Amino acid sequence: MKYSNELLLLGKEAKEAAKVLASLDSEDRNRSLYKIAENLMVNKEQILIANKKDCEEAISNRLDDSLIDRIYLDDKRLSDISKDVITIAELPDPLDEIFDIKSLPNGLRIEKRRVPLGVIGAIYENRPNVTVDFSALCIKSGNSVILRGGKEGILTNIALSGLIRDSLVDTGVNKNIIQIVKSTNRDLVNQMLNMKDYIDLIIPRGGSKLVNMVANESRIPAITGGIGVCHVYVDEYADIDMAISIVNNAKVNRPSVCNAMDTLLINKKIYQELLPKIANVLFESGVEIRCDERAFNILKGHNSNLVVKANEDDWGMEFLSLIASVKIVDSIQDALKHIEEFGSGHTEAIITNNSYSSDKFLNEVDASAVMVNASTRFNDGGQFGLGAEVAISTNKIHARGPMGLRELTSYKWIVIGDGQIRA
Repeated sequence: MKYSNELLLLGKEAKEAAKVLASLDSEDRNRSLYKIAENLMVNKEQILIANKKDCEEAISNRLDDSLIDRIYLDDKRLSDISKDVITIAELPDPLDEIFDIKSLPNGLRIEKRRVPLGVIGAIYENRPNVTVDFSALCIKSGNSVILRGGKEGILTNIALSGLIRDSLVDTGVNKNIIQIVKSTNRDLVNQMLNMKDYIDLIIPRGGSKLVNMVANESRIPAITGGIGVCHVYVDEYADIDMAISIVNNAKVNRPSVCNAMDTLLINKKIYQELLPKIANVLFESGVEIRCDERAFNILKGHNSNLVVKANEDDWGMEFLSLIASVKIVDSIQDALKHIEEFGSGHTEAIITNNSYSSDKFLNEVDASAVMVNASTRFNDGGQFGLGAEVAISTNKIHARGPMGLRELTSYKWIVIGDGQIRA
């Protein structure tokens, strides 16, 4: 395949820079991260001006509110991003970790040593924080990264990546470990997926259309999970107040992200008491509830503008907005069957005070994270103590769940001998 001159140069520079980065010690990499965190705050006005232009363009193009929310930055969000970079800097260095050490009867000493993957290709949609998360995690784990964000946040992403590259220069580190594709030409995405001589792993972060496209077209190993269809099942033994609090948080806290609740399942033994209470709380935030027959019969008189009958497409739908589907199930087994059929393997939660129910749910649900009496919103790299994540993988090979520092490394076998030869 013929590559654009821009992309070919980025690939060559990233590959060369990765060799240098892998040899830097932990102190050098951490110093760069602290400088990035500092510069994010020092230069916040410049970043927010670029972000305002992106948001204004998104509004003029009549993008959904959920998409605009993903692009939007303010002082708090930028401060949180800066704090995440510091958290990453303070995590243990994943490189040169030595593990699985053993000595063989012939005297050979064998071990595994953790090493960077090389060059990461990051293809993502409309989340400026991802630009910083990818960059910080790749610096800490010794990888270069080529960033290709969505066109809707292009000015913000260019400003952030420029600040990061300047921070690297300030600390004497090769700025080419962070590369950004400034062109919004979609042909470049297809080219990236074929750059196996320059990119070692592709990580898409976005909706099902992007993830499926990468899965089908990439000639490079790729993390092709991450679509979040998340369920909360309220068991017959649930605490009512706890259920209301968790469901509200899982849906309303940040509805545009992949770990937000999409479908609420309620056991038939408590739905008549519980559903109106949960619905009234969700209505306060403007949540539209798409109901099965039993749920609709309970809620149809409560808020006609926000209560509708569900159709078959509403099961297994990642809404990414203030919409939730609600289904009444006869038992925990029915809840498990529904999740098996419609879940994406991302995040599933049960609310119950019964140990049999919680154990059954934990043992039988197949997902990257399974919660008991906790919001689905906790399936997040920062919340899991990883500092941040480059993706939440629903794959089962290489990485599953939030992908932090270790998930951006591999290992090599180290064999130390004293003249041994094989018979």
